[in-house]
Amino acid sequence: MGLAFATVTVSMLATGCGGSGSQQGELDTPTKGEIHISVDKTYQPLLESEIRVFQSQYPNAKIIADYKPEAECFKDLFDDSARLIIVTRELKENELEYFKKEKIRPQSGKLATDAIALIVNHNNSDSILTMDQVREIMNGKAQKKWNIVFDDQNSSTVRFILDSINKGQPLPPNTMAAKSNKEVQAHVEKDKDAIGVIGVNWISDTNDSTTIEFSSRVTTVKLRGDGYTDFVKPYQYYIGTKSYPLTRGMYYILKEPRQGLGSGFVTFLSSQPGQLVIGKFKLFPARLNIVFREATLTE
Repeated sequence: MGLAFATVTVSMLATGCGGSGSQQGELDTPTKGEIHISVDKTYQPLLESEIRVFQSQYPNAKIIADYKPEAECFKDLFDDSARLIIVTRELKENELEYFKKEKIRPQSGKLATDAIALIVNHNNSDSILTMDQVREIMNGKAQKKWNIVFDDQNSSTVRFILDSINKGQPLPPNTMAAKSNKEVQAHVEKDKDAIGVIGVNWISDTNDSTTIEFSSRVTTVKLRGDGYTDFVKPYQYYIGTKSYPLTRGMYYILKEPRQGLGSGFVTFLSSQPGQLVIGKFKLFPARLNIVFREATLTE
């Protein structure tokens, strides 16, 4: 099949990383010191790689990331347990109003366009779905038996499905929460009736920077978005053009009273090296200019 894919150029979009807000240590600078951050655990493989690269460039910097459900990341931000969080949504109006009353001006920005991948057992023949079928699975109206598996009941993927797919309707009784994203894959490997809901960076093959394949342990579902004719997987091109229907943003939210290590790490994530790591994990970088080129691929 013919498929366009994204090639990253070195032209960067502008980014600002000033911070204001919560308490922070006296000694840390944008490139030195220690900081705790909270990260939506659907981004764990990506952020582990980002931190390794950052700390290799700045050996006097130490970033300790706590990977947890998104709701807990926001709790850390409001409790001053973390001055930087990496999550899948921006601040809501009531949250912005809270900071305004506290005379705090948090900064936020989009780092990438992310995708939710649906994964099934290799023996499951239903690996090509329309969005109407996805909606029936997620609201429990599908005729076929499906066991829906998330990584955590408070996960950002649960919120995404409830808000964007179910429009507030509850998930069906045959929904379970595994203890981690790895366990979502493990469960799907064993259960031919399971469908896992997972961040795309958890199943991206990063062994080769030119590959666009996914984990061989499970089958990644092809989806047809409303108004589209083609069934596609969450490849970068389809994520970037939104022709893959289950996309969302990846955001940073930062509150620092001065330019500290949180600001330095955000600057790195927004820079060419940080954005190239994002591209390696098959998300669509938000702060690089992208050139699309045609290539012919076989499946």
